[in-house]
Amino acid sequence: MDQNPVVRRRRIMGPVILICIGVFFLVANLVPSFDPWAMMIRYWPVILIVVGLGKVWDYYYVRRDPAGASGTSEVSGIVIAVVLLMVLLGIGVWRTGRRAELRNENRGTQTVDLQGATAVTANLQFPAGQLNVRGGSDHLVDANFRYDDGDAVPHVDYSVDGGHGQLTLGTKGGTQFYFGTHDTQWDLEFNDAVPLDLTVDMGAGQSSLNFDGINLTHLQVHVGAGQVMLDLTGPRKQDLTVNVQGGVGQGRIRLPKDIGVRAHASGGIGAVNVSGLTKDGDAYVNAAYGKSPTTIDLTVQGGIGEIDLDQE
Repeated sequence: MDQNPVVRRRRIMGPVILICIGVFFLVANLVPSFDPWAMMIRYWPVILIVVGLGKVWDYYYVRRDPAGASGTSEVSGIVIAVVLLMVLLGIGVWRTGRRAELRNENRGTQTVDLQGATAVTANLQFPAGQLNVRGGSDHLVDANFRYDDGDAVPHVDYSVDGGHGQLTLGTKGGTQFYFGTHDTQWDLEFNDAVPLDLTVDMGAGQSSLNFDGINLTHLQVHVGAGQVMLDLTGPRKQDLTVNVQGGVGQGRIRLPKDIGVRAHASGGIGAVNVSGLTKDGDAYVNAAYGKSPTTIDLTVQGGIGEIDLDQE
């Protein structure tokens, strides 16, 4: 008598998953310049969609031909997903090789003056690579860019109206598909004194956002794929509202102990880990909350991965 098809399908799924993981790391070892994590982080929803379509196919196939339910159709979604994974890995390796052949590093710097602005709203649109933000500039921002031929070129737009500055740091041109390693790097130094309302949209890669001393009034961070380090320690001249929307990867948020902090944290597919704060209703607070002259109001919405809230 045939085995239960559901049991056999589970037995098949285990080895298939192991094979996929093995191929994944094998490619990463054989082609050191290829970054499979970025590719998987970007395209994993496609694999889920294909698996789901395969299961829908299996369902209707079984209804149409119950006698064939124990055949190969039971794993059609898995097989299609594996084939898709192999195709994506192949494209990624090919793109990495092409980028290595054509790679030519470019560097650029740009300084943006305040131009009389007494408050600034800034929007950072960073595609992929390494993003570093800190204070210490005598201007509004001092920017250092590094990128390869074929990558999107950094673009700065700034205007002042009625004493309010509007700054956009983004890209133009270049590829919109980021297979392989990302050598793009932005190093940005902002003015410490001017009140700053900042939105950061990050793609794939690593980010170090150190706002110690920067006069932030509002901060919104959209985390893409990769790792982000967010430092909110240091003195605050006024209340700060922070909203962090997690993506795929890992994030760590450093919080001060001498400034009141109230944090609302909700996890997605992953975890939000809290250290140094205590539970207060549906939020977390530190010992300085309600006692310090300024307060940080933090909202964290976890994505896929982990987000750590650590008090200094």
